[in-house]
Amino acid sequence: MFKNKSSSLNICGNKIKELRQALIPTVSQRMLADQLQLIGIDLDKNAIQKIEIGNRFVTDIEIVAFAKIFNITTDELLK
Repeated sequence: MFKNKSSSLNICGNKIKELRQALIPTVSQRMLADQLQLIGIDLDKNAIQKIEIGNRFVTDIEIVAFAKIFNITTDELLK
């Protein structure tokens, strides 16, 4: 069984935060959650916050949705 030895539960949280804050005008966590809900991903502001600080796992479906929102590939999101 895989055991996560790092303190973070994901590798894309920092990138998601950078991409969100780089949008002009800056998009809040709540606004990002709203955009995700429009494409069928049920995340709220608190879930976005936990993802960004590495306290929540991100599913493959969510990674694809984040990539779609930011108009990047999933590979770019996971770098």
